[in-house]
Amino acid sequence: MASQPPSRLIAELTFPDVRRQLKETSILCLPLGAIEQHGAHLPLNTDVIVAEGLTRRIIEGCGEKFDLWQLPTIPLGLSREHNWASGTLSLSIRSFTILLRDLAREIVRALPTRNLAIINGHGGNRGLLENLLHELRGDFAFNPCVIHPFDLAKTETGPTFDVHGGKNETSVMLVLAPELVRREMIERVENPPDPKMVQELIFARGATWPWRTDDPRLARGGIIGGAQDASSELGKAIIDSMVRQAGAVFQRLLDNQKLMPGDAAR
Repeated sequence: MASQPPSRLIAELTFPDVRRQLKETSILCLPLGAIEQHGAHLPLNTDVIVAEGLTRRIIEGCGEKFDLWQLPTIPLGLSREHNWASGTLSLSIRSFTILLRDLAREIVRALPTRNLAIINGHGGNRGLLENLLHELRGDFAFNPCVIHPFDLAKTETGPTFDVHGGKNETSVMLVLAPELVRREMIERVENPPDPKMVQELIFARGATWPWRTDDPRLARGGIIGGAQDASSELGKAIIDSMVRQAGAVFQRLLDNQKLMPGDAAR
C-alpha cells in the first residue's frame, strides 16, 4: 500500500518526515494572528482565521514551487489599541519579543532551514516585527520577511480609512469563515470618521500616535471603516491577488538567502 504524501503542515509530519522532506532552501510560513475585538459582527479570532487561511491558500498555490511549509500558528499578538473591549487579549512587547526569539532558537535547533516568512494577520504587529527581523537575521542567521496580506494585495478595495473590521476584513472573512460573520450585526455607518483624521492619527509619517479603536474621531463601534459594502466577491479578489503577489515575495526571499553571510548562505 502506497504511503500518503507528507503534509505541508510541520506539526503533521513525523520526525523522519522532517529529515527527509525539509531542506536548507525550504521556506517556513508562520501564521501570526491576534485575539481582539472586530466590532459586533466579526469574531475575536478574525486575525487568526485570516493568517491561517491565507497561509493555507498560499501553500496551495505555490507550496510545491517554493517548497513552503506551515508552522503552527501564533494566535496572540500586540492588541493594546483594542483592550477597552471584552475578550481582547494582548501580549506585552517584551513577551511578544521573547516568544518570537525563542521560536527562532528552536527552529535553528530542530529544522534545517532558516528561511522564514511570517504571514501577519494583524496590522498592530507590524511595527515591532519590522525591528525584530533585524534581530532574527543578526542573532540567529535567519533569512526572514513579513507578508502583510491586505497591503500586498493589488486590489481596488476602497478608501484608505478602511482600517479595522471594515469592508476588506469582512469580505475576506465571508470567504474564509462565512459562518462566523454575524451579518445581522453589520451596521451602516451614516457618519463615518473623517479620512483626514484617520490619515493623521494612524498613517502619517511625521508623527506617531497611540491611536485606539474606542476613539470617536476614528471608529464607530470598534470599527474603522464600513462593513456594509463587504462581499465574498471582493474577499475572493483580495485573496487571489495576495496569493499571486506572494510568489514574488518568496522569490525575493530565496534571492536574499544567496546574500546571507557565512554559513547562513545556502
